[in-house]
Amino acid sequence: METTHRTHICRLSNHSQVKEAFDTHAWSASTLWNVANYHAQQVWDDTGENPDEAALKHELKDHPKYDGLHSQSSQNVLEELSEADSSWYGSDDDRDNPPGYRKRNYYDADGNRVHEEHPRITVTWKQSAIRHDTENARLRLSKGANHKSSPRAREYILAEYDAPPEVTLGNIQQVRAVWQSREERWELHVVCEHDLDTESPGDTIAGVDLGICNPATVAFPEDAVVYPGNRLREDKHYFTDDEYQTEGGNGPSQRAEWAREKLARRKTHFLHALAKDIIERCVSHNVGTLVIGDPSGVDESDWGRHGNKRLDNWAYKRTMNLLDYKSRERGIEVEQRDERGTSSQCSVCGFEDDDSRIERGLWKCGRCGVVGHGDVNGADNSRQETLTVTPPLRG
Repeated sequence: METTHRTHICRLSNHSQVKEAFDTHAWSASTLWNVANYHAQQVWDDTGENPDEAALKHELKDHPKYDGLHSQSSQNVLEELSEADSSWYGSDDDRDNPPGYRKRNYYDADGNRVHEEHPRITVTWKQSAIRHDTENARLRLSKGANHKSSPRAREYILAEYDAPPEVTLGNIQQVRAVWQSREERWELHVVCEHDLDTESPGDTIAGVDLGICNPATVAFPEDAVVYPGNRLREDKHYFTDDEYQTEGGNGPSQRAEWAREKLARRKTHFLHALAKDIIERCVSHNVGTLVIGDPSGVDESDWGRHGNKRLDNWAYKRTMNLLDYKSRERGIEVEQRDERGTSSQCSVCGFEDDDSRIERGLWKCGRCGVVGHGDVNGADNSRQETLTVTPPLRG
């Protein structure tokens, strides 16, 4: 049986009792990150190469900071750093920076460091460090050895949670403690594995074109839907401006952090709502296969200052992931195809012309004369890639 992972956000009902424990573990996670990052930079300076995930774990498994978390939680920190290093190393964009240190230093008038703070970063517990008391809605999360009364003591953080309505936590894969700075409290993100037992809605094929101005355009055999991205752009402009206007001299102010988190939450909500609506429409159209045009590679080019700014706000990979798992939950098969060529080819007669876009979204075929929305044409070409089509006669 096919399965899927879902993340459920739970409120801590005993927050005052566990806050200090989560704070200390977040501090340990950030210090381990910093130690590993320093080591990775030393290796980079000496060899010109980044140590991979296995090398980081081998080098740091005996470091005192490694014992600030459960072993698998420490491994997760190193995995995240390795992924961030690999992403930076593999980037062709000169604007990208290597992973930074997760701390903030404060200095006196003479330049002497008098204080340092570590951000409350997310701490992840994996299966072997989690015990679930379903009857009392409690999660027992193993402490790091440095935070126990003795290294081998069986001590844990006892987190009492309130799950969302109509959600029963089971088959837990991960628990993440996430700090919400606006509310000044921790919350739990619980990742559960769920079985999928759904039949395909039908045999129809739909195509999806992902874009910047229009985050998604869906083509069905008889009609199409265009999803504009005005709200995403407005939110990006408003909350980014609010963040910069309130940035503090010693780092982000509370208002700046709120603006950053608010923007992230609104963007996440938009993308989830977008994917949900697309899949609901697919079900109503008896869609059994959803073909998504994959624009990977477009973000590796330099599109100029304005173009790069818009590209930075384009979350096409998140959209693809959301469509993938929401489709599988409804029994819809997903295929990801290279989108190159879908915007220049006519979805009616197959004629290819790079100059078919007249202005903005308007598209006109230079041979058959059909006029339509450019993104709809691209989505329909993606849809037809899985169909057996007889090529049009050349006149």
